[in-house]
Amino acid sequence: MVAKPIYGILSDTIYIGGAHRIPYICIGVLLQVLSWSFLALVPVARDVLPNLIACVLLSNLGASITEVAKDALVAEYGKKNKIGGLQSYAFMALAAGGILGNLIGGYFLQEMPARTMFAIFSSLLSLQFALSFSTREESLGISQLSDQNVARKPISEDIKKQVSNLFMAISNKSISAPLIWIVGSIAMVPMLSGSIFCYQTQVLNLDPTVIGMSRVVGQLVLLSGTVLYNRYWKNFPMRKLIGMVQILYASSLLLDLILVRQINLKLGISNEVFALCFSGLAEILAQFKLLPFSVLLATLCPKGCEGSLTSFLASALCLSSIISGFLGVGLSSLLGITSGNFSGLTTGILIQFLAALLTLRWINYVPMSQPVVEKRRTMSRRARRNRRVGKVLLGSINVYRRERESETPR
Repeated sequence: MVAKPIYGILSDTIYIGGAHRIPYICIGVLLQVLSWSFLALVPVARDVLPNLIACVLLSNLGASITEVAKDALVAEYGKKNKIGGLQSYAFMALAAGGILGNLIGGYFLQEMPARTMFAIFSSLLSLQFALSFSTREESLGISQLSDQNVARKPISEDIKKQVSNLFMAISNKSISAPLIWIVGSIAMVPMLSGSIFCYQTQVLNLDPTVIGMSRVVGQLVLLSGTVLYNRYWKNFPMRKLIGMVQILYASSLLLDLILVRQINLKLGISNEVFALCFSGLAEILAQFKLLPFSVLLATLCPKGCEGSLTSFLASALCLSSIISGFLGVGLSSLLGITSGNFSGLTTGILIQFLAALLTLRWINYVPMSQPVVEKRRTMSRRARRNRRVGKVLLGSINVYRRERESETPR
């Protein structure tokens, strides 16, 4: 979490082979390939806990570097080509990947040994590394390090300047205010997902596959919501949109209360069906809420600070999730929620609901609307040719007129 801004600053400052996004993606993917290949090929790594932890940490390190470089690449490409809301397409790809990954992963988990799964995952990452390594950053049209800038200032001075630029960016009220709200809206709500999961599996005896499939349903909802946002909702006033999403998120937390109180059985809905359709809805709404803020900060991000600001946002969101988790653990202990006693879970869910609604008190930190991005005007080949021809003809006529005037006897 703490290291993510460092990755962003390095991505904005240090160029590798004249590029500063694709090389970091390759490094991150390569670290993941090494960690999962080690788990697949070395049996001791899967049996010894320290080795397993080290491989997982190395994989998470690579994933963090890749995520920072990817987000920066999307933000920089959108600003370069004046494409607003490009992050929504990244969310669509993320949701589609989540659907496919959960379905295939759930099947492989039941049918294949762990070694085979690690090998398959390592092969897929190797393919991603090959595709990333073969991609040249200049083909994307983003900023490159020219030959005359090879001899530059010391790296330490560039890093200090980039840190200063990052602090200047986040001190801007148009960036800091929405950032404070989104971080606070996550940190203020105690996370009781662990207690609810234990209740579903130990008290209701729900099959883990049902809970896993509920994540697939949630990713379908996220994909549908992202498509609707990109098609209709991105021009909707941002403050009103976020306010409605926050109310829906707070209301979705009460769905767990329905399951805990078994109200769904009185309505003729089984626990399996209810959990499958609604168990992951709150988590998906919380994830969808990040999309407008990602678009906003990418639009307001100063040029050359894309990696630093997006990584700072990711770290801030990670910190808010950690705080939310600690608050959830503290609330569970305060209410006496244990693996054998879930009597305080109803009160905990109600506190979650009220805390989620309380964040609406500071909704004015969210801007009323997204900043307008001027689209780059593109002309067809025929239009450009006609325009050039028109200029030539017009110039010829003017020259001809001047020549005729000079030939006229005075």
